[in-house]
Amino acid sequence: MVANCIKHRRNKLLKCFMKIEDSVSYLLAKLTVSHRNLIEKFVTDVGLHSGQVFVMMELWKKDGQRQIDLAEKLNLAPPTVNKILGGLLEADFVKRERFEDDARSTRIFLTDKGNEIKDDLESKWAELEEQTVMGMTATEALILKQLLAKMMGADI
Repeated sequence: MVANCIKHRRNKLLKCFMKIEDSVSYLLAKLTVSHRNLIEKFVTDVGLHSGQVFVMMELWKKDGQRQIDLAEKLNLAPPTVNKILGGLLEADFVKRERFEDDARSTRIFLTDKGNEIKDDLESKWAELEEQTVMGMTATEALILKQLLAKMMGADI
């Protein structure tokens, strides 16, 4: 265990002291920033920013989604998704259309340009994956993937 803990006589935890830099949370936060910068470097060639990639991936799975549904799937606040969509709209990767059955509801659809970059992005993502697991054995990469999925609450 990373923390030194003081326990009460009934074995109840009173207080833990830890060096923040030694915590999993600290290392994960540092890694997240570093990895996001790496993603940005790879996807810029395709014309996207790192946050936009995940919206595009959701739309490639199912085109014509509501903005609120995208926000929920990506675990992002609706205003954040709105900002991401603004950039995608401006770059002509997506378009907003009113849904026929509900005039209040708009849906987000991929444009031809948005569909055309999928192969390029997948190729860049494969390069990113290679760099991400560089120096790991296949077993270590699999264990890392399983641990990350477990932390996210997903099953692989």
